[in-house]
Amino acid sequence: MQIITPDYILTPDTLLLGMSVAFDTTIKKIAPLEELKKEFRDADVIKLKKNSLLMPGLINAHVHVEFSANKTKLSYGDFVPWLYSVIENRDELINGCDDACMAKAINSMLEAGITTFGAISSHGMDLNVCANAAQNVVFFNELIGSQATMADALFGDFLARLDASKSVKREGFYPAVAIHSPYSVHPILIKKALQIVKNEKLKLSAHFMESSAEREWLDKNEGDFKDFFENLLKQKSSVSSSSEFLEYFNGYETLLTHVVKANEEEFQTLSSNRHTVIHCPISNRLLGNGALDLQKLQKHNIRWICATDGLSSNYKLDLFEEMKCALFMHSNMPLLELAKNLIKSVTKDAADALGINSGEIAEGKNADMIVLDLDSEPSDELAIHLILHRYNISKVYINGKLEKGI
Repeated sequence: MQIITPDYILTPDTLLLGMSVAFDTTIKKIAPLEELKKEFRDADVIKLKKNSLLMPGLINAHVHVEFSANKTKLSYGDFVPWLYSVIENRDELINGCDDACMAKAINSMLEAGITTFGAISSHGMDLNVCANAAQNVVFFNELIGSQATMADALFGDFLARLDASKSVKREGFYPAVAIHSPYSVHPILIKKALQIVKNEKLKLSAHFMESSAEREWLDKNEGDFKDFFENLLKQKSSVSSSSEFLEYFNGYETLLTHVVKANEEEFQTLSSNRHTVIHCPISNRLLGNGALDLQKLQKHNIRWICATDGLSSNYKLDLFEEMKCALFMHSNMPLLELAKNLIKSVTKDAADALGINSGEIAEGKNADMIVLDLDSEPSDELAIHLILHRYNISKVYINGKLEKGI
């Protein structure tokens, strides 16, 4: 048992002063220090610097660890040229990122206060490093393949990777499923995978409406994807329409990433099925896809969370950096309200979306916590300052264990 005494504690709605937190793997009690010392007499008391802030560990719900070797190999500015560059450099990027490369990316997330991440795993090459990561991991085994003739082989590979992830037995590791996108996964595969998801109650994620190319291909079998599919896959039409794709997920809450090009009808479907949208602002900008309409999501009461995507479409895996870019990207939204929602999106809302018992400094929650060293007493605009100034993260606790700091 330990007792930590910060100057300030950030909860979803309020800033607590003069309170301490007693915890082991979970948060046992929040109360004044003297009260906790009487109740937990053998607890170690942790001393913190002046102007210390305790807040929930950050949750990065969508990251491609396998592509962490990229720095200058891929083409930015437009989605389809980027996609061609991924295909052209795939072998070099995948083979060029061994366990040490992926572990470096995972450790960079730990240094940035990320205590849980959702790994979108295309090949299963990241299983070992994710299994041994300090963080909690939701391990999304990704299913991809639009050709019916390859369905059995692709599904067999997917099942093997899923089973391998199920063999990992450690606290905070959760096997899950990702369907790549409407244009890249055949309905036969989607239906078979969703049966497993529903039977085993696994978490589910998918990319959806990321680009104009996807919008035109699904709606009209036209646009930039037309040449791509005809030349590479001898495919003249999309395997699913947008509405057909979303219909597969009816009744099962899904995390849908990007959603930049969604229309009104799709927003209504997302809302009625209680899906969550994962917003990756830096990725969207680098691939020329525009900005997600957060106000429309809020109008439809659709939960949204912020994530980094992978280093194939980002320059670092840092949620504070991601939130800062979002703060400037959505310039039509009230600044303080947006900042508060961004902080909530990478803590409580992300935990709720992933089904993780964290995201809050609250009794009964897992002790996934970070300590930030503020420069001075916080003001009412703390959320803005947390995002803008990237304060030093001096301690990171995951399930009550100190993983960064002394």
